[in-house]
Amino acid sequence: MILLCSALRASAAQDAALERGTAIIDPLALRELDRGRFGLTRVLMPERSANIPLTNDRLFALPSMAPVRKSLDDEYERYIANHKANLPNESIGIGTSFDFQLFDRTLLYSPDTRFVLSGIVNRMDRAYLAEAHCGEIRLIYRLTRTAVPETSDAASPRDLSMTGVELAQKLTAKDGPLDLVAPENINRIETNLQIAHAPKSPVRDFRTDYLMKVFDYNAQSASFEEAPLENQIDRERLLADETLKRDFKAWLLEPKNFREFDRGTILIPERFLAKGAVAVTPVGFAPSDLQPAFGLTQGEGASAVFSEGDVVAALKKAAEDGTALQNVRSIAGFERRLNDMTCSGCHQTRGIGGFHFPGVDWMAAKPSNSTVVPASPHFFGDQVRRRDILASLRDGRRPDYSRGFSSRPQLRGSTELAGTEYKDGWGAHCYLQHANAAENDRSFRSWTCAEGLACQGASPATRMGMCFVKSR
Repeated sequence: MILLCSALRASAAQDAALERGTAIIDPLALRELDRGRFGLTRVLMPERSANIPLTNDRLFALPSMAPVRKSLDDEYERYIANHKANLPNESIGIGTSFDFQLFDRTLLYSPDTRFVLSGIVNRMDRAYLAEAHCGEIRLIYRLTRTAVPETSDAASPRDLSMTGVELAQKLTAKDGPLDLVAPENINRIETNLQIAHAPKSPVRDFRTDYLMKVFDYNAQSASFEEAPLENQIDRERLLADETLKRDFKAWLLEPKNFREFDRGTILIPERFLAKGAVAVTPVGFAPSDLQPAFGLTQGEGASAVFSEGDVVAALKKAAEDGTALQNVRSIAGFERRLNDMTCSGCHQTRGIGGFHFPGVDWMAAKPSNSTVVPASPHFFGDQVRRRDILASLRDGRRPDYSRGFSSRPQLRGSTELAGTEYKDGWGAHCYLQHANAAENDRSFRSWTCAEGLACQGASPATRMGMCFVKSR
């Protein structure tokens, strides 16, 4: 079980039933679950007899959370120092008078704030990491002020046959979907903090930075300790250490690993990974626009981990071995997969700002436009694949855990997403096709638009754009 804690300022309009079977987003049910056994008090302090809301001053005073607070404070100071070194002409601080407006971290440790349950997500599609454990259940919490009054008619009523108390009771009943989810199952805490925002100015477009961290639970110390982010390549360390860089290149291009890399099921060894990442939004369509650990294939010199020749050779070997690649069929496909398999790269792609699941704000009668959408286009576009895996596990079939790119979902033969922004409808990510079909990039030639739409606003370098109505 994973706790995902997020602090954000922005997001956006309700989706329909794509989350069916894979997520709990009903605001009334979430409110009941937060008041009961899935409030942070019961999750982190199960010995307490009363579920008194755990305000953040008491949360971060827990011995188990001391390493989390120290790590976040260290990252905060590191971010400020890096900003001053790299952008000395742009001021940084708390308040609108600064070019980069920092998140006020005192809110993280305040008696006036707490984390409330904003969603529960079934991630059995991640069972390939350890099939004996059947994947993960993710409890997602969002930062809110305790002064916000809870309402009895929480926002966004949904056309469901069961909601609120009734749904919460069914979920937590004996043998119900959440019956076995207990505090002793906690594996780690993941945090996503909107650390700074820069409004549009004469020197740049607006920008928002999100700090991402992971803390594994150590049973011996009974605390959450800083850990590497899954598949978050530490580019700076690789480029500074020739031996490490050589080892990583050899490891990733080994045929078995290259196949898993293509399928999106690879797990990179920890010695190549970073323990923190800053995801910058918005970004362009090119993989090299993504930060901070990307553009690894650029050039042939010492500043690149992979050369184009390395990728061409790996693709040729896969073809000779008869390995059927699903996604990585070109240099551009290799680079895009290298980006979107990381935490920060995925969150920069089709996210709501830097988030994929902000959840609905059940504390407000009329939520602002920042809390109406429960999840991102990437989340909803991935539901067909996740449900297919759940059905395979239910029916005793061998699941196919592979996934497409974060920009374009894997459809598994379903037509459910046809004509939507998730596949080929208005707003979908697309590839501008060449007049000569033979010139189309093999990794993206299927990224077309539905009838009546055309791929527009394409990046000159990558030919990536979005599907919009054809201009007349």
